[in-house]
Amino acid sequence: MRKFAITVIDTSGIQGYIFSSNRLRENIGASHLVSEATGDWVEETLDKLGVPKNQQKEPIETSGLNAEIVYASGGNTLIVFKSREIAINFTRILSKQVLEKAPGINLVVAHADFDWNGDNLYQVIKNLMEGEIDRRKQERLPSVPLLGLGVTAVCNSTQLPAIDRYIQDDEADSYLISRESKQKLKAVDRANKKLQKMFAEVFDQNIFQFPYRTDHLGRSERESSYAAIVHADGNGMGKRFQKYGEDAENNRDYIQRMRDFSTSVEEAGKNALKAVVQVIVKSIQEGKVVGKLGEFQLKAKYYLPFRPLVYGGDDITFICEGRLGIELAALFLREFEKQRVADCKKLTACAGICVVKTHYSFARAYKISEELCKEAKNLVKENKEFEPDGFSAIDWHLAASGLFGSISEIRKLEYQVSVDKKDTWNLAMRPLRLEKHSSEWRTWEGFTQVVKEFKEGENWKERHNKVMALREVLRKADENATKEFLSAYKLSQLPSFPESSGRSEQLARKGWLNNRCGYFDAIEAMEFYLQLED
Repeated sequence: MRKFAITVIDTSGIQGYIFSSNRLRENIGASHLVSEATGDWVEETLDKLGVPKNQQKEPIETSGLNAEIVYASGGNTLIVFKSREIAINFTRILSKQVLEKAPGINLVVAHADFDWNGDNLYQVIKNLMEGEIDRRKQERLPSVPLLGLGVTAVCNSTQLPAIDRYIQDDEADSYLISRESKQKLKAVDRANKKLQKMFAEVFDQNIFQFPYRTDHLGRSERESSYAAIVHADGNGMGKRFQKYGEDAENNRDYIQRMRDFSTSVEEAGKNALKAVVQVIVKSIQEGKVVGKLGEFQLKAKYYLPFRPLVYGGDDITFICEGRLGIELAALFLREFEKQRVADCKKLTACAGICVVKTHYSFARAYKISEELCKEAKNLVKENKEFEPDGFSAIDWHLAASGLFGSISEIRKLEYQVSVDKKDTWNLAMRPLRLEKHSSEWRTWEGFTQVVKEFKEGENWKERHNKVMALREVLRKADENATKEFLSAYKLSQLPSFPESSGRSEQLARKGWLNNRCGYFDAIEAMEFYLQLED
């Protein structure tokens, strides 16, 4: 009998911690602190316990060391310890460091003893994750810090007692900060060095840098001032992770499988981001961005109009210039699909994009992007019976002013039309599947084809009033109104979709299919992008 202890480290409330501030610097620092708390600081703590960094993945059953890291990625860490006593001591040291250097991060830690020769490590960890970890997350009491005594100044970002003043570029940009915000800001330089190292071979960093402020995302000469927050998440990765480990022959094979899968997924996300940056740099060097939704100039003299914020594994969040958001999200998904991971199955993912005014609430915009990603995932789930392997999908929201309510509430108010108090007609064709499909018209290719026709087609080019008239007709949610519009403008049909099962013809004649409009999204996107150019 060989007794060991397995320790699972998870995080709780991380999205709120990272995106609670409207200042990009604090978001950058917060994301990096989460990465350090479940990565670098884990390694440093093990080093203090006698496990050198270069030996932390040596087999614990033969090395004689006190611990072995199984994996540390995406805010989760798994470690095998020689004994529970060592595991608890490790947790004590790590927790103290997090409290001192990253106040606001909530770690959730659980331990379990197991027999290396007699117990199935896969099952031990599964029980620990589904039992103790889930229970502790649900039962965790929210932190109620002492908000100061007597006369106390308040931090602009966290609303906690301020302890210092941060001066950004000049005295006019200074603001009060709490201990939590101060630690986030201190982490920014470390975060940038890590990002620069990751992209060292992708572009010349003597020419471009990643931005620290949303104002540096690359406004056009006419001062377009929108930013896009993109949140992407892999499809079914938790189940794939679990399945790959379940097939292990023994505990050593399980550890190796978990390590290989975790590493390959993390590399897949990073490689997809690198491909996106390569396209951005090439566009800047050519003097303009040419995409499926438009062509425009970018003022990117010193900073790239793009910055990854979260990039650990298949959970990716980045911010970019507003006009780039939808296209870069689609590009990221395509590049992510090209990557190969340890289980040799195709990768797919969903993305949500929220485009807002540059200085709009970052936390609010991120929440909407997360909801949009879930809407895209719901489309995948609806087709699970026919496509069990899933597919990539995308959804977005263009906020010309502000955001009020959840995305479902926004769409119910702005995109749903009740007809005769019975049927509900939907102006939005979103979410869309990324790739062309023989029996599905709601695709990225279909959407971009319609946009192109409206912009360049013989019957639509430079006829802005005509396109806007169609938009108002579509708002009526009446197929007869569409037919009258076609007749009035002497058109045989609206722009066609690439789908070939006969639905494209019906859409082109009526504008609607199964109470869902095929053209409103394209017109809205065109109008929004035109507004940014004015």
